[in-house]
Amino acid sequence: MNNGKNLKAVAYGEVLWDVFANEKKIGGAPLNVALRMKTLGCEVAMISCVGNDEDGRAIKEQVKQLGLETDTIVVSEDFPTGLVNVTLNERGSASYEISYPSAWDKIELNDLARNSVANADVLIYGSLVCRDNVSRLALEEMLQKKVYKVFDVNLRKPHYSYEMLDRLMQSADFIKFNDEELLEITAAMASTFTSLEDNMNLIAERSKVTGMCVTRGKHGALLMWEGRIYENGGYPVEVADTVGAGDSFLAALIASLLSGKAPQYSIDFACAVGALVAESPGANPEISFSRIEKMMLKIKI
Repeated sequence: MNNGKNLKAVAYGEVLWDVFANEKKIGGAPLNVALRMKTLGCEVAMISCVGNDEDGRAIKEQVKQLGLETDTIVVSEDFPTGLVNVTLNERGSASYEISYPSAWDKIELNDLARNSVANADVLIYGSLVCRDNVSRLALEEMLQKKVYKVFDVNLRKPHYSYEMLDRLMQSADFIKFNDEELLEITAAMASTFTSLEDNMNLIAERSKVTGMCVTRGKHGALLMWEGRIYENGGYPVEVADTVGAGDSFLAALIASLLSGKAPQYSIDFACAVGALVAESPGANPEISFSRIEKMMLKIKI
């Protein structure tokens, strides 16, 4: 699969273990995005931090085997590798208990990390990594670079403030929300709008971004791109769990758009990838391009 056409990407933020009832899997939204972009043909570096412990060594080994740059994942002697307890409800929707402090709260940039950002086409970052000042300051340094900046909002209570979210949106070229996140943030901005499209326009006016997407669960997603709105109504699947589906959606969307693919194709492609992840257990199932194409041929909901 080579949808990314050797796009150079950097993902910044949490790498950790998602701990389920009977197993644990590597995760963290930025890592999930990075791993999916790698499978789509992108050249990807992951900037993060793990502890000097068995969990940290296992993450670095798995990430290396999956083809990501690991020298930009530094090792902390003072803080443990991150753990998240994941609880799934009867619909497969996840809730998270996130340990603090974790090594990824204390990311400090090395020269290799700085060079990776300087040479990248796109930088992907989220809000959770800003819960600690050390990792937040590292992100603020990277946001000064001339690189296409993608903000994956990815709200995890209580680890954000609206003031911080506003700053992160102001730094972005592209923003990804789910529908609940968009409505929560625009309500905090005193929006009187009820539709997703009107609230997307409100965010665009405030942040000056030219690209934005909003996922709507089984109902697909909306894409704002160069002044137009594109829509996908979703693909019917039986959900195993929703962990990582939005991350793979974003990875597929950005890889497609920044490779020059048409916006409608890109949103359809991304929704198909997200649906295939949702029908598989865990955040990073293997997905072939033929399965994506087959999903795209399904009648949308």
